[in-house]
Amino acid sequence: MRRARVTGGVTAPAARSRPRNWFVRQDWFFAFALALFVGVAVWFGRAIQNFVTPPANTVAAPTLVGQTLSDALATAQRTRMNATVVQRTPSTKYPKDVVMRQDPPPGTQVREGRQLSLVVSSGVQIFAMPDLRYESRRELGLDLSHFKLQLGKVRIVTSDEVPADAVVSQDPTPGTSVRGGSVVNVDLSKGVPSTLRVPRFVDQPISDARAAASRAKIQIGQVVWTPFGRYGPARGTVVRQDPASGTVIDSLQPVSLQVSAGPREAGYLIRQVHASATVPEDAAAQNGKAPTVRVQVRDETGQRDVFNAYAQPKQRLDFNLTVVGTSELDVFVNNELIDSTKLGVEPPVQERQQLGPPPKNSHPPKNPLDPNARPSAVYRAPAKETYDEDRPVAPVRRF
Repeated sequence: MRRARVTGGVTAPAARSRPRNWFVRQDWFFAFALALFVGVAVWFGRAIQNFVTPPANTVAAPTLVGQTLSDALATAQRTRMNATVVQRTPSTKYPKDVVMRQDPPPGTQVREGRQLSLVVSSGVQIFAMPDLRYESRRELGLDLSHFKLQLGKVRIVTSDEVPADAVVSQDPTPGTSVRGGSVVNVDLSKGVPSTLRVPRFVDQPISDARAAASRAKIQIGQVVWTPFGRYGPARGTVVRQDPASGTVIDSLQPVSLQVSAGPREAGYLIRQVHASATVPEDAAAQNGKAPTVRVQVRDETGQRDVFNAYAQPKQRLDFNLTVVGTSELDVFVNNELIDSTKLGVEPPVQERQQLGPPPKNSHPPKNPLDPNARPSAVYRAPAKETYDEDRPVAPVRRF
């Protein structure tokens, strides 16, 4: 033991002994690190060995592509593996319920009990092409996604009827048989003018008014036929219009017309009817497209189309119609009349057949366009009475 050296009468403490080498006391740390390194190396080497030379309990993945789903599951079970369907997708190459792909691929060395992922065909999906006309871009995208169709070429065309960015036409046409994944080409509208100026229709025959509205890109809305009595305008003459001529309106706003029923008319029977038409089973397609069906209504207000588009054979079409007087429903397939049905018949009325002389001491009313105007203070033409066995007579609407 070293003793303290005395210097100047003060005793100094003895210095602490320090280890000659700090690393000697850290041997346990290096031993642990070395053992960990050796363990990792052995595990990695074993993994490489198993990959290059699989152990005896591995098997080769069987070939399941091209087999039906039931056969594929049975084959996987015989080879002590598990097969699971992870996806079903349409295919024009593989029939329905046939394995299209598998993972791992056939021949791969895998452990017993390994799961095989299968992609199975759902077959060829053939369906009628939906009608995309008048749909917006957003609606078009949603429908194509729903039916698993692909958008092809898009053209911008001029149209006076279809709003901007809406579908004017499509290829394939509506009703055509298509498969999932088919490409659909569409034409989109540039749009119509935002506003239009209403022309004058008053005092024109209804046929001329319709033609003028078509030229001006104006939509004709409700047409009310009104009896104005003995002194009223000639039958078919436009008496009033709403909105008035010169008014600036939205391009999609319709214009309503009030039309004279003629001096011999006292009124019409208005019917609300439900009509249906079925496309014949033997309706022939034209140029590989579905047959064109047009349903037309004829009544005292004229004739109008309530349906004009492609339709499938045996397809049923239903309509709720308002008809005036004697009316008829005609069905055309490929522009050929195949059926005609009476919707209502106007009862014969003497006042409609002949117009006698006016009563004595009578004179024209101050306003002959007033449906309630009286020819004189002592005479009023009797109103025609018409009845329907099933429903009441609807009143004539006036502006």
